[in-house]
Amino acid sequence: MNNIKNCSFKKNEIISKEGEICDKLYLIKKGLVRGYFVSEDMDITTWIDSENEIFTSITGFFKHEKTREYIQALEDTHCDYLEYDDYKYCLNNFPELRQIYRIMLEQYYVLAEHRVYLARIPNAGKRLEFFLENTKAEIAERIPKKHLASFLAMRPETLSRLLKEKK
Repeated sequence: MNNIKNCSFKKNEIISKEGEICDKLYLIKKGLVRGYFVSEDMDITTWIDSENEIFTSITGFFKHEKTREYIQALEDTHCDYLEYDDYKYCLNNFPELRQIYRIMLEQYYVLAEHRVYLARIPNAGKRLEFFLENTKAEIAERIPKKHLASFLAMRPETLSRLLKEKK
């Protein structure tokens, strides 16, 4: 199928900006990517994806609305991607893609449930513990600490202290 294209992003490159319509659905072949939004001059990480995971701006891609988030490569990242029109064409013409879509949707909802649960844990140490239990160690170690702290809703100093206590 010629509709699948590939692309690369340099470390720290912005893939999609707030206010844009992201019309690509990416599959990470190698690398690390995060979604974040800016509030009161602070960027707040909302998700982090790595190899063999799919990412996009959910509202930008599926609803063709301007996104409220930024997407950034945290490492040099290589992806395959489908543009929205090609994605719709494939869903309508290739039954096996509907099966892949169903699996992708299930995985997304499981990850969304983890993020919601994580956000409700009142104790910073328990949030870190939950994250580490539900993330591959090699992925957790690759995430820059300032972004991991943001994702876990804690100050970098708190994350640093908790990580030292774990050792």
